[in-house]
Amino acid sequence: MDVWICGCLDLWFPQIGFRTLEWGRRLTPPLSPSMLRLQSISYHPAATVQAILDRVDLELAPQQLTLVIGPSGSGKSTLLEILAGLATQTSGQVLWRDRPLFPESLQQLAGLVFQFPERHFCGSTVLEELRLGHPEIRSEQIHGALAEVGLDHIALNSSPYTLSGGQQRRLALAVQLIRQPSILLLDEPTAGLDWSMRRQLASLLARLKEHWTLLVVTHDPSDLLDVADRCWSLQRGSLTPAAEADFARSPRSSSPSQHP
Repeated sequence: MDVWICGCLDLWFPQIGFRTLEWGRRLTPPLSPSMLRLQSISYHPAATVQAILDRVDLELAPQQLTLVIGPSGSGKSTLLEILAGLATQTSGQVLWRDRPLFPESLQQLAGLVFQFPERHFCGSTVLEELRLGHPEIRSEQIHGALAEVGLDHIALNSSPYTLSGGQQRRLALAVQLIRQPSILLLDEPTAGLDWSMRRQLASLLARLKEHWTLLVVTHDPSDLLDVADRCWSLQRGSLTPAAEADFARSPRSSSPSQHP
């Protein structure tokens, strides 16, 4: 579905330059044919004996969904925090168009949807949640973002907490789409959802990758393997290409009778 913006805004990104957002045209993420690349990224806080991330190399291709699979404590959330500009690596570089990126640039380029994002809602209504930090945004862009995630039917004055779990995850995605990141980062997006909502969310991510670059981290890939273009395994901070045989897939639910 199309998303529209109205107006014009120039944004400066360190190491990248100006990016102009023109209001009143179809809103499409500004993707580059170049990849976002992590080069020997390590994260080793002084208080820890072992590095949380150890010389991680990763490329994110435009309009693809990259899946990173690993158990709790493997470094998945830390990887996302570095890409979102919320943490700074101990060593290594994050590169865009072969230029080093710093946290302030990554905060503009990447949109992070936390695990259980509904716990981070601040608005008392759906409209307030979407407008937070964007008071100038017009209704066309709000309705466009909701349509993009399949929520164009919900009332804007409803509370985010009255939505179903799957709808809340979609709302969190819409919040990020309004920011217009080039990359969407998702932390355990299917956690806590029933079989039907997990399948719906996987279908939504498959549609979103037609226009966005996605990186998804999870401990349970069962609902996402079919929509992933690349799969990696993260174990004790070390990232390696994943073979399907490396993972014991959770039983796939094909009917409500298997998941009451």
